Amino acid sequence: MANERGFMEIERRDPGYRPREERVKDYRAVERRLSRTQLVEQATRCMDCGIPFCCSTGCPLANVIPEFNDLVYRERWQDALDMLLLTNPFPEFTGRICPAPCETSCTLGINKEPVAIRQIEVSIIEGAFRRGLIEAAPPARRHDARIAVVGSGPAGMGVADVLNRQGYNVVVYEKNRHPGGLLRYGIPDFKLEKWVVERRIKLMEDEGVVFETGVDIGVDLSSRYLLDRFDAIVLAGGAEKPRDLPIPGRELDGVHFAMDFLTQQNKRNGGEAVEDAEISAKGKHVVIIGGGDTGSDCVGTSNRQGAVSVTQLEIMPEPPGERPDTTPWPLWPASRRDSSSHHEGCERRWSVQTESFEGAEGGVRKLKCCEVEWVTPKDGGRPSPQKVKGSDFLLPADLVLLSMGFVGPGTNRLIEDLELKLDPRGMIQRDAEHKASRSGIFVAGDITHGASLVVRAINDGFETAKSVMNWLQARPTD
Repeated sequence: MANERGFMEIERRDPGYRPREERVKDYRAVERRLSRTQLVEQATRCMDCGIPFCCSTGCPLANVIPEFNDLVYRERWQDALDMLLLTNPFPEFTGRICPAPCETSCTLGINKEPVAIRQIEVSIIEGAFRRGLIEAAPPARRHDARIAVVGSGPAGMGVADVLNRQGYNVVVYEKNRHPGGLLRYGIPDFKLEKWVVERRIKLMEDEGVVFETGVDIGVDLSSRYLLDRFDAIVLAGGAEKPRDLPIPGRELDGVHFAMDFLTQQNKRNGGEAVEDAEISAKGKHVVIIGGGDTGSDCVGTSNRQGAVSVTQLEIMPEPPGERPDTTPWPLWPASRRDSSSHHEGCERRWSVQTESFEGAEGGVRKLKCCEVEWVTPKDGGRPSPQKVKGSDFLLPADLVLLSMGFVGPGTNRLIEDLELKLDPRGMIQRDAEHKASRSGIFVAGDITHGASLVVRAINDGFETAKSVMNWLQARPTD
């Protein structure tokens, strides 16, 4: 590293967010960007340590982080871009929405603030687009083999990008009106504006990937159609079945799954018609059950829609503010995280269990809750929540959003028609080479390992594409 004392002399600098009173009035991106001078300065904080845990432990894609930090410091932007794209096909996505496990594994983070890796990453790619360094590069030649990818989310896009660049003919099927999957319909615009997704889709199309939208495979097209016309099929439809909360009052109007709420708003922002009954937080007391990124996204969306109040409940205990001893460096720390949405207005409560939904005239009006403590059995085993005596309380709630994770791909005609084996969790079973139980069928992303980070889905798509190529190349020829 050219400036060996950078990490000692320069403090971390984050770009921050647009003012709260401004950003809650729109759905534009809330995060600012570092200037070019600030970016170069931040890159000098990289220690170029002997063992870069940011790559080996933190980043699922194994981005070559110290090297592109050094290239940014030297302002060798084309080289920095080439280094970044060696491992990451979509840095404009990960640089915006990845929680940056690379930073929590940064060696500098042991006793100081870690390097601002995510900001450097997104700045490299966005600078490249501005300078015209990103151009469509279709493969010079094409193989005869055709591959169908079902699902255009981060895993499906990752599969399609790798296979297309290697000269395979790829058709991506998406049941929604536009490609992008979770990136398009799940993540709010204030975290990932959709022009960013559209830009990448257009680039992939210019390079030869075919996107067929509005096609529900198994309904609009049969599994037999795919088997007859493609040499391999990759299922990358995501984990779409949300975890429910089957307690008294669940049938009341106003109790919805979080992803239905977020998808509706994304469709409105994109000018699409919302076919289902409208879910709106305007003028309502909103309660979000469950934490994580999806719950946080519901907080930000509820405030923008004009909620009277927003409360987020979590059954787990409140995490510590600092890294706990149970997750030492370089592991992902089990510490409390407050998103930009939380800072916009939200009451958060931990160790709370919802016992019933209380209603009037068919709609939810209150939640009956209690506090819990987590108790470990005397003989060991997993802790379980136990109700704290006398801790019952009521919460006003006109809209309840269930954000407790996902439990599988849900009802899927294609999976049934292909007679694929499922694992005990209800996910599609696959082997070490990402192959499903039927020959020629591969599985990628959340549909097989459950809901996870976008960066992990992209990486899984990467690895699945390699397995598809190996399988195609190993097939006997006539």
